[in-house]
Amino acid sequence: MKINKFIVFGLTKLTLIHILLMSVAVTCLLPIFWMVRCAFMSNETIFTDKALIPQQLELGNFVIAWTQGYFAVYLLNSVIYTVCVVTGIVLIASLAAFAFSRLKFPGRKVLFYMFMAAMLIPLPGSFVALVVLMNKLHLINTRMGYILCMINVGLSMSILLLKTYFDRIPHDLEDAARIDGCGKIGIWWHVALPLARPAIAVIVVFNSLTVWNEYILATLLLGDSQLMPLQRGLMVFQGANSTDYPVLMAGLTMAAIPVILIYIAMQKHIVKVFSSGEVTG
Repeated sequence: MKINKFIVFGLTKLTLIHILLMSVAVTCLLPIFWMVRCAFMSNETIFTDKALIPQQLELGNFVIAWTQGYFAVYLLNSVIYTVCVVTGIVLIASLAAFAFSRLKFPGRKVLFYMFMAAMLIPLPGSFVALVVLMNKLHLINTRMGYILCMINVGLSMSILLLKTYFDRIPHDLEDAARIDGCGKIGIWWHVALPLARPAIAVIVVFNSLTVWNEYILATLLLGDSQLMPLQRGLMVFQGANSTDYPVLMAGLTMAAIPVILIYIAMQKHIVKVFSSGEVTG
């Protein structure tokens, strides 16, 4: 009887946990489903058609958003910014974290604590300094200026996360790589980076989301419509289509797809990081 009570208690607990998790998942997925559903409806049926799947699919909303909303230009700009910023953050942060973890040099701890202190500054609080700096460097309204600013935004958290991983690498692996002829750069490339793949996946996803959804800094730095990222273009597009909800939902759907694909591709590594508790070290 006692065994049966433990089994019943365990099954009840597991059922309640799954119900809670399913409720959270439905709550998160419902707005996305509503957005995609409205993207395939017409402006006349969006408030009258109550079916889960629209009776008549309007694919023209995506064509209008892609052509008249200049989504092709905005999407390409966001892809360029995201790839360049994430690549720059991974390279710079991994080199800096490897130096803080494995190299001994004067002022190492002071520099590391300075990077960590930068995490205490709210992102909007750094925008004024970045705009002034870019103005002095004559990089306002340029791709390079925006990319450099976004790399700066994501460095501190990335360095902390990667240093936590590099600190856990056994020194025996480093010694073995050195015996095989690897220098510091070789150890960083062949040993440290492969072992830090889960942390790199988290950095890629978080910084991709930051760059993809960034709006304020893009508004301050980029005035040319040909340089605008997707979120800045979405606001312009929303102003022109504030009452055409299906077209606006089609644009939002196209804006969400790349980030969802990145998360799906990196999901295995992200789950590994959070389930093992290695983010906090």
